[in-house]
Amino acid sequence: MQTTIHSKFQNKSETQEANSILRNCVHCGFCTATCPTYQLLGDELDSPRGRIYLIKNLLEGTKVTRKTQVHLDRCLSCRSCETTCPSGVRYSHLLDIGRDIIEQQVQRPITDNLLRWSLRQILPRPKLFAILLKTGQILSPLLPLVLKKKIPPRRPVTPWPEATSKRTMLVLEGCAQPAATPDTNAATARVLNRLGISLVRAPQAGCCGAVNYHLSAHNAGLDNMRRNIDAWWPYIEAGAEAIVITASGCGAMVNEYAELFADDPAYAEKAKQISHLSKDISEILIKEDLQKFASHQRKRVAFHSPCTLQHAQKITGLVETILQQAGYILTQVTDSHLCCGSSGTYSILQPKLSQQLLNNKLTALQEEQPEMIVTANIGCQLHLETKSSVPVRHWIELLDVI
Repeated sequence: MQTTIHSKFQNKSETQEANSILRNCVHCGFCTATCPTYQLLGDELDSPRGRIYLIKNLLEGTKVTRKTQVHLDRCLSCRSCETTCPSGVRYSHLLDIGRDIIEQQVQRPITDNLLRWSLRQILPRPKLFAILLKTGQILSPLLPLVLKKKIPPRRPVTPWPEATSKRTMLVLEGCAQPAATPDTNAATARVLNRLGISLVRAPQAGCCGAVNYHLSAHNAGLDNMRRNIDAWWPYIEAGAEAIVITASGCGAMVNEYAELFADDPAYAEKAKQISHLSKDISEILIKEDLQKFASHQRKRVAFHSPCTLQHAQKITGLVETILQQAGYILTQVTDSHLCCGSSGTYSILQPKLSQQLLNNKLTALQEEQPEMIVTANIGCQLHLETKSSVPVRHWIELLDVI
């Protein structure tokens, strides 16, 4: 795709990157076949190809409007199109660039700005999120049913094993996860402990940066990332084998640290090492002897593979293999490549589309009547359980109970 960059964008490094991405697109349209929003809306401008044209026009100097911004906002950033694309177009990076430029040119409605600002202030702050969540849980009986369903139920805080093993790995605790599903990382620590691996927490680490970065607050997102790099680095120097991540959305973001800091002399090498050491928990366990987790429970389980696991990190089949080795029966899921509609803050910013995607996903997941649904991302888990007729859990918890 040939693009004539407008003079006002010529000297910006991100514009040159966008131009390079655009040149790889041959506008074949394969992406439209796997795009969730295009399937729902049937509008070319709500497909990856259509959004690419919108960003191309933007970079060529065409005046952009709120309508253009809305079409980009509707994108889930699920990256299913990247899995489908025969030309290797890095659509998600192009989208981030396009959204950032439009954010500077188009004034959002006040209510929209307030909601996005609130999400950026609350979600990346685990302590604040925990306080608000607890308040919501206390007030839950007084709330309308629609709001009550959106508040995660109280879950017990279970103990972590003592860090006594010689093998040590770090964990990214996440933002919402410690408060909303505290047993996820605790279960991970217990599973790894049985394998002779101590899972340790870095107290100064925090949000992976995804919330700010994907809401076009790039500098704030990069600050979150620098904080993590600084917090993890002493442990890495001390010999930590990996940074274990149990939320695939965070994993997708941390994997990009190396690229995002490639031109930063103070952080480039450290970020490269961080991304190299970042591993989804499935990548850790698939290399270990899992015989001690074998079971004869034979429970029927539907696995929802998050977009950030299968499309962003390109990790497919590992969770399924581990669960089958542990004795679980995995049901078939139609259109397993499609997004559940959670997608970070999407379920809040685009509630109508999100609910349509959620209904479709739950229909597919529950078609073969599983006893439970498991997934690999906190956002998907909380989103699915708002309407699921069966329990929804993080898959690592199934190994912990054996």
